[in-house]
Amino acid sequence: MQKRKLGNSGLEVSALGLGCMRMSFGDKPTDRQEMIDFLRKAVERGVTFFDTAEVYGPFTNEELVGEALAPFRGQVVIATKFGHNIDSNTRAHLDGLNSRPERIKQVAEESLKRLRVEAIDLFYQHRVDPDVPIEDVAGTVKELIQAGKVKYFGLSEAGAHTIRRAHAVQLVTAIQSEYSLWWREPEAEVLPVCEELGIGFVPFSPLGRGYLTGKVDENTIFDSSDIRNRSPRYTPEARKANRVVVDLLAKIGEQKGATPAQIALAWLLAQKMWIVPIPGSRKLERLDENIGALAVELKPGDLREIESAISKITVVGDRYSAKEQQMVGR
Repeated sequence: MQKRKLGNSGLEVSALGLGCMRMSFGDKPTDRQEMIDFLRKAVERGVTFFDTAEVYGPFTNEELVGEALAPFRGQVVIATKFGHNIDSNTRAHLDGLNSRPERIKQVAEESLKRLRVEAIDLFYQHRVDPDVPIEDVAGTVKELIQAGKVKYFGLSEAGAHTIRRAHAVQLVTAIQSEYSLWWREPEAEVLPVCEELGIGFVPFSPLGRGYLTGKVDENTIFDSSDIRNRSPRYTPEARKANRVVVDLLAKIGEQKGATPAQIALAWLLAQKMWIVPIPGSRKLERLDENIGALAVELKPGDLREIESAISKITVVGDRYSAKEQQMVGR
């Protein structure tokens, strides 16, 4: 497995990470032991970077990841997130965000136990809290780093101005946001700031929540628990209209002997050496397919061809509902 460093931090991880959310949250239920076995097989294949969050469940995803990766302590990097308003006793996800300093410290203590680690490798603010100055958030995580409870600080779905303000208080190691061939908003402001400040970038949903694999079409029926049901981009009409994106990936894939998913990931990997996608897999064949993207070489001419073709395509549908979009990019 190839390795990459997240910006100037020195934090080295596998060139492809693994998003763990759907193993216990946001999709149809899975067998817990099956997912534990899957996570351990991912480590055997060289994956060392795993992504979870307290809100996934809440808490069940951290517990799953913690149990599965306990035998590999010190060999893997686990990223988790704080910032949602959750009742620790009832596990109820309350309205609004909560990045108050006392809550961040509470989450850190609880996540350490659930993940079965002595220090959280990478601690992201999950969404920017408009009621708490980002300087207070960064300062609190700085205290946790100084106390040895956290190693690195990250932000998820933050805007460029917020990133600069946080970085001035505590060096930011990684920014996590959605980024793929059909969602390129980070290129405008966030990626340039990351490059300037030496911050790594971690794209979630690099395969468009499965759409860019070519396995999803307008006839696909999602489980009632699937978060894609509430996304405007995943209505049957939008899925049908956006098929042109998959067709493009398939065309390039035929030339390279690769699948649409592998082309989508190879394109991301070719953008910057400090970009580490975290596709979410639950099946070994999908994981192996994703890892295969590391062997796909997209030359400058290939990238120009993709750029030219994608520039003529208008993707249909917003990625989030209006309410969810309000929590992004502050």
